[in-house]
Amino acid sequence: MSESGSTARAEAVLSHVVTAIVDQPEAVKVSTDSGREPTRIDIEVGEGDMGRVIGRRGRVANAIRAVGRAAAAADDVDVDVEFVE
Repeated sequence: MSESGSTARAEAVLSHVVTAIVDQPEAVKVSTDSGREPTRIDIEVGEGDMGRVIGRRGRVANAIRAVGRAAAAADDVDVDVEFVE
């Protein structure tokens, strides 16, 4: 895997996707914890928006994770995407 600092593409893609889904796009925060292996990308959303991001049976969350992993894979980086409250 490549250096952990190259998750900018994945962060930008995740920020764009999540911002489009939520009611409070200004509250979306995407951050990276590169001290882990694989690198973890944390997504925070505003109060009341977590349900929209998770979706029924976690389908939306799984789709967001897949998009984030694909964007990171384009930069040869392995990531985990987590949703934090």
